[in-house]
Amino acid sequence: MFKLVSLNLNGIRSATSKGLEAWVEQTRPDCMGVQEVKAQAPDVAGKFEQLAGLQGYFHYAEKKGYSGVGLYTRHEPTEVVTGFDGGEFDAEGRYVELRFDTPQRKLSLISCYFPSGSSGEDRQAAKYRFLDLIYPHLQQLRKQREFILCGDVNIAHKEMDLKNWKGNLKNSGFLPEERAWMTRTLSEGGLVDVYRQLQPEATDAAYTWWSNRGQAYAKNVGWRIDYHLATPALAALARRESIYKGEKFSDHAPLTIEYELGL
Repeated sequence: MFKLVSLNLNGIRSATSKGLEAWVEQTRPDCMGVQEVKAQAPDVAGKFEQLAGLQGYFHYAEKKGYSGVGLYTRHEPTEVVTGFDGGEFDAEGRYVELRFDTPQRKLSLISCYFPSGSSGEDRQAAKYRFLDLIYPHLQQLRKQREFILCGDVNIAHKEMDLKNWKGNLKNSGFLPEERAWMTRTLSEGGLVDVYRQLQPEATDAAYTWWSNRGQAYAKNVGWRIDYHLATPALAALARRESIYKGEKFSDHAPLTIEYELGL
């Protein structure tokens, strides 16, 4: 079994200070995609390049203490790809892809951090620009190789994916345009929401993020905004899923899915 984790760290220094490495050591994933690293190369060098025996590969934001993604892996990739648009969002450090190619198969694992639009109209507009760019990129990639994108997508797709859906109909993360993007990605876009494939009816147990306001975590007033989005052949290999809530490394919980997949 191939164990793949997705986790928004809300800062790699913060998450590791809260016991993340011990959990990774105990869980022993084959690969872990992390988002919102909030660090640059000098901050990671000599400290976080490796985590519990996993080697990390990163795409940093130009702005200090902002965004950034990484992939930790036990298996050496044949190629590392950082960025996807060559412009605005590459500067924000939102995409890293590890390729594991053999004569029999072309496979990619991706860690991606979609923008949040919650801070205002400018960032919501940026989020829509991102969605407009990442969709054709994933479509082109799907024609060339199998992949699993793990990441903080910052979209709750359906009413069952957040506790207070009626109160969030006009809020970023649950806007009609965002949800329509997800629907399109999972229908004509041909990708699979792997967690939902395994747990089609889960509601409260499916949440992966909680606001820091109003005791949201204690009351489980959460959102499901962290995903594994996979091409159908890889999604068909998914066997088990778990969302770890035993310790709180960040405002997100680690989403782990095990695939019957060998590298």
